[in-house]
Amino acid sequence: MKKIGVLGAGTWGMALARMLCNNGHEVEIWSAIEQEIDDMSVSRRHPNLPGMVIPDTLGFTKDIAQVCKDKDVLLFAVPSPFVRSTARKAAPYIPDGQVIVDVAKGVEANTYFTMTQIIADELKNPTVKLVALSGPTHAEEVANDLPTTIVSACEDLETAEFVQSVFWGTCMRVYTNTDVLGVELCGAMKNIIALAAGISVGLGYGDNTKAALITRGMAEIARLGMAMGCQERTFGGLAGIGDLIVTATSVHSRNNRCGMLLGQGVSVEEATKQVGMVVEGLNALPAAMLLKDKYGVEMPIVEAVNAIVNEGAAPADTVRMLMDRGKKPEIQLDLNY
Repeated sequence: MKKIGVLGAGTWGMALARMLCNNGHEVEIWSAIEQEIDDMSVSRRHPNLPGMVIPDTLGFTKDIAQVCKDKDVLLFAVPSPFVRSTARKAAPYIPDGQVIVDVAKGVEANTYFTMTQIIADELKNPTVKLVALSGPTHAEEVANDLPTTIVSACEDLETAEFVQSVFWGTCMRVYTNTDVLGVELCGAMKNIIALAAGISVGLGYGDNTKAALITRGMAEIARLGMAMGCQERTFGGLAGIGDLIVTATSVHSRNNRCGMLLGQGVSVEEATKQVGMVVEGLNALPAAMLLKDKYGVEMPIVEAVNAIVNEGAAPADTVRMLMDRGKKPEIQLDLNY
């Protein structure tokens, strides 16, 4: 049994907290929104996971110092825009050598930092062990114990394997990877491609279009990752193509739903309001645009989504632009590993 502190009581943090409890660990959860703690500690329910019952053994706290105290693992499960502020609040209470697992997905626009890099930047403690946990994992399915696979990524393989053992259970199979940047880059960029897939559905296009966007979108992500020094095989794995497929096709995907609304002509503001939760693809766009220019990488699908979201372009016009691009050979990833 391990002692685990969870920072963030959203759907993903709560689904993982429940799973870890059911796996026999001692789990305590904190939220910056005190009303969430008050409501869920009494009801033992999450408003966005209506079929899930929160175990009686799962503890709640409003004290960030308490959730960090004497824990084998700290799980950062806040949305990407709040990772930096949460790390700053928690920093005084995080001891040397602490294992920290981040499950948020994104890239900070002004620094190009991934989530684990943001946490490291705030903590300024080289002894802390940072792990990115990422893959095709919708909270709604983990909350119902449906079979799921995920990747524990850390440059220190021993730490990755420790986290693998903590999160391993009857409904979750965990793999390890030492390519932390590649895993985190996939987790951030796939949300943008999922927006594109949703837009195509909103426009009334079919499965052929969606498959093309997923495939060519993964090629864009891999091009950027390779330029940044990531390992090619990461993009063909669970954190790469696996996570992209589920995010671009699932009814549970916020990015997919938001994209569908945009394709139907709904404004960004209204689409975000209707989704009702953070749409990470919208937050990742500024960094994606800056990174593609910094590394000189061609990313036409990302550019098209940015044109729709941030420049007011008509979705149908961006599709014509993509289809009218010059002829090219297809360059495939080497998946033989």
